[in-house]
Amino acid sequence: MTAQTTERPVRAESAALPARARRLLRSATLPGALFVVLAVLILAPVGLVVLAAFASDAPRPGNVGLNGLTLDNFASVTTAGSVAATLNSLKVGLGASVLALLIGGFLAFVTARTNVYLRGFLYLAGLVPMLLPSYVGALAWSVLGSENAGLLNITLRDLGLPGFVDVNNVAGLILVLALYYAPYAFLLIHGALSLMNPDLEEAANVHGASFGRVLRRVTLPLITPAILGATVLIFVLTVENFPVSQIIGGAAGVETLPTYIYRLMNSTPSRGNEAAAVSIALVAVVLVVTALQRRMLAKRAFTTVSGKGMKPRRIDLGRWRLPALLLGLGYFALSAVLPVLALLFVALHDSPYIGTVLGAFTKAGAFTLESFQDVLSSGVTHRATVNSVVVSIVAALLGTLLAFVVAYVVHRTKLPGRGPLEYVSMLPLAIPSIVLGLGLLWTWLIAPVPVYGTLAVMVIAFVAAQMPQGFRGVAASIVQVDRDLEDSAVMHGASRVRAITAVTAPLLRVGLTSTFLLLLMLSMRELTVPLFLFTSDTRLLSIVIFDDFDNGILQRAAATSLLYCLVILTLSIVSRRLGAKEQK
Repeated sequence: MTAQTTERPVRAESAALPARARRLLRSATLPGALFVVLAVLILAPVGLVVLAAFASDAPRPGNVGLNGLTLDNFASVTTAGSVAATLNSLKVGLGASVLALLIGGFLAFVTARTNVYLRGFLYLAGLVPMLLPSYVGALAWSVLGSENAGLLNITLRDLGLPGFVDVNNVAGLILVLALYYAPYAFLLIHGALSLMNPDLEEAANVHGASFGRVLRRVTLPLITPAILGATVLIFVLTVENFPVSQIIGGAAGVETLPTYIYRLMNSTPSRGNEAAAVSIALVAVVLVVTALQRRMLAKRAFTTVSGKGMKPRRIDLGRWRLPALLLGLGYFALSAVLPVLALLFVALHDSPYIGTVLGAFTKAGAFTLESFQDVLSSGVTHRATVNSVVVSIVAALLGTLLAFVVAYVVHRTKLPGRGPLEYVSMLPLAIPSIVLGLGLLWTWLIAPVPVYGTLAVMVIAFVAAQMPQGFRGVAASIVQVDRDLEDSAVMHGASRVRAITAVTAPLLRVGLTSTFLLLLMLSMRELTVPLFLFTSDTRLLSIVIFDDFDNGILQRAAATSLLYCLVILTLSIVSRRLGAKEQK
């Protein structure tokens, strides 16, 4: 009896161990599967870029690049061309960040905290440039501001004045990038100013501080996180921006790191390994800047919003109301009105050679719809439009679904391995688009899945590149919904999947719809990521515009750009209306 009583616990314990192991295995299955998906989408492309930087051969079918490892590729990082491109990138990034911050910060301040004239219109003016992809704006400014044939200089000469506008240099590149990235600073700083508790400002006023002193010593320090966040975001986006640098800087021989990487990849023979080494240098710049921002913010506390009711006061600008309005209207004219008019003028003009601007309006037959007719009847444009719509919709759907599953696992479960999922999901933020595109090219060239050369690889690329935006958009909604509602359904007999689809997902419909529409808009605007992935049958509208401009077909590029912006505007209007319906 004694032997039997001592043997039963041992058997029970030995039987329990495999059961625990099985439960642990089952609980880790979903995070493991998600990690595999994210590894294929994100980690594999990044890993191949790093591998190629140390390899003697670029990855290709049948050869991953492990035949020989070397450090010789990094010699290209110290060449005169690479150093010049790095310095240009830093100058452009810093200059565009400062200028965009000044523009966006000014518009945010006057619309959020002052009684400026037409405050509502100026708020819209701060957002309208987001409807123009930066490369469309760059194309328009290349038409407006080239030294010899720019429309602004031609108009000045028509008026008997000397032409002095020239954007084909570093200063022009900084200006164009700042115009189209200022809305990012505007949105971030406007939100911070709208939420800021005005008690500290009022206390400073009571103690006799002037308006300027309150602004310098109270207001600006309190919105430091928004200012730093906007500065770093714009710096990263402008440093990695390829199309604007190619369109504006290419005409003047101003090369940045993205255009240098592109040139290495398109040289004959392709210098992919050197491009990978330079790509690592570009990633290093982004990581260093991001780390500096986090370190600066970690030293101080910036909490000003509490449970106490508050309403930021409006500052009376007095005689400065009109000048503030004129400055805002000037930005709107430079970023939206002039570029659209320039594209329209070029698309309607009967000849690509413009001798006079003012005289064209008095010349019979100077304007024609042939460019628009050519675009609308072109099989290339039709195919590119269908490709863009199909890829954007599918990528937005799959991206939203993947982001929802990952965000749910991270924020609603205690499954092992959920932490790394968030870090991998956010990794593309630190990887410049041209670097990610390069990695995606090599990944799907050597993958045993025949997707390269099809629209499927475009969808995969967009889902990977936009994973951070999708994850953050869904996660922000998930954390706002109490999980007790879902748990209640489970307690009443519903399976977890049924509870998610019947309770959680409907409650998140606004957030999911907004995320889908955001990813849809980003996919429609994207150019850099698919730059190495497209073929003649898988071109997107963004690629068609870029190719037409690069080949000198300016009228067709202008007409396609205007139709492209019309599609984006339509999508934005539809998204706002759908969002309004969802919120009712």
